[in-house]
This record gives sequence, structure tokens and C-alpha cells, in this order.
Amino acid sequence: MTRKIKFGGREVEPDIRHLYDMKGVVYDKEWLEEAENMPLYFMYRDLYKQNDRQRILENDLRYDITVIPSNMLGREYVKTKGHYHPVAKSMTYPELYGVLQGKAHYLLQKRDGNGLSRTILIEAKKGDAVVIPPGYGHITINPSDEELKMANWVYRNFDSLYDPILEREGGAWFELENGFRKNENYERVPELERFKASENDPFQTNIYSLIEKPERLDFLKNPEDNVDFFKGLNFF
Repeated sequence: MTRKIKFGGREVEPDIRHLYDMKGVVYDKEWLEEAENMPLYFMYRDLYKQNDRQRILENDLRYDITVIPSNMLGREYVKTKGHYHPVAKSMTYPELYGVLQGKAHYLLQKRDGNGLSRTILIEAKKGDAVVIPPGYGHITINPSDEELKMANWVYRNFDSLYDPILEREGGAWFELENGFRKNENYERVPELERFKASENDPFQTNIYSLIEKPERLDFLKNPEDNVDFFKGLNFF
């Protein structure tokens, strides 16, 4: 399946995440045994408007768009594979998301030894921005019957860490048709805290426009220098 998009005058091909790429993190194993491979979501990386290209590179940033069509993985809502970020100096790199279309559930989890110290669900809708703070792994879920389209800004010079979530066969919680189910492969899973993105949105704007003042995105590259920014979030 080809799903090109146009951005900044360019036509862009996606990287595609298929069901079989997700085998290790799907809740409904019985359904998975019979399911055929299929595309689940589409990632358009390193997008830019021509006039912004140099500014983006000079600030070591990357802007992406991800499209997650509505779908069910058996009894579970479609989701991303999930990952953590590596350490910058003393804190892990954060990430910034913006919902362009549809609804998103951002599942965040903070490690503590073999268990977790916090698990958080952030409910976001079109126009909301969501900061993934240092220290958290995260998964995005499309819990609706509408296609989810979201953008993100991230520091461009690191690789995401998938193994910590793969080793536990998924995130701390699975979102099923009838609610959330705890992942028993974790030794310790705190109760799920829920927040509205609109209550924690520090920008209140389309996040692409932040590149006009790239210092507003410095927290992505230098988290240690921006602790006060993160303290403004309810879940840091």
C-alpha cells in the first residue's frame, strides 16, 4: 500500500509499520495466530518547508507526521510499537507531539528497577500538543473510529529504544474494547493516572510553527537545561 503525502512542496513516501512488525507487543495472541499481515500505520519522517530546512538542521531537530488508521488488533485498539529514548547527559531526550486529526491516547510509563513508578494516559484531540517528558517510555493508541494524524518534533541525533517494551511483550497497559488491561509481565504496575492534554499543553499552537523561534524547542535537545519547563507539566 502506498500512501504518499505532500508537505513543503514535496511528495513523501512513508515508512510502514506492519502487523507482523508488532507481533511481540500485541495483546490478543489468539487473534494474532490467524491474522494476516497488514499495514497498521504510516510514518513520514524529516518533513520541512523549504524556507525552514536550514533552521531545522542547525538546531538538530526533526519533524515527522504519523498516520494511524482506525483498526482493531483483535480485542485491542491499534497502537504504535512503543519505545523509550536514550540519555542526553543525565536525562533522557523528550519528544513533542501535536494532534492534527482524530483522537489519541498517549500511554506513558516511567521505569523503576524491574517495575514502573508511574503510568499515565494523556487524552488528546485535534489541536492539542503533548510533551513526553524525560524518563518516560511511550505508546500512542488510536481509540476511535476516525483516522489519527499526528506530528512530532524530536532531537534528530538519537535512535529510539524498543527493547525495554518488547521484553515485556508490550506497554504497562493494553487498551481493549472494554477498558484497560494490566500487563502482567511487569513486576510492578502503578494505577493508571489520566490527564487531558488541554490541561498540560504549554504551547497552544500548531507545533510546526514553533520552528519560527527554535529556542522554544531547545528542551528537546538540552533537557537538563530546561527542568523548569518540565516542572510545569502535571506528570513530570
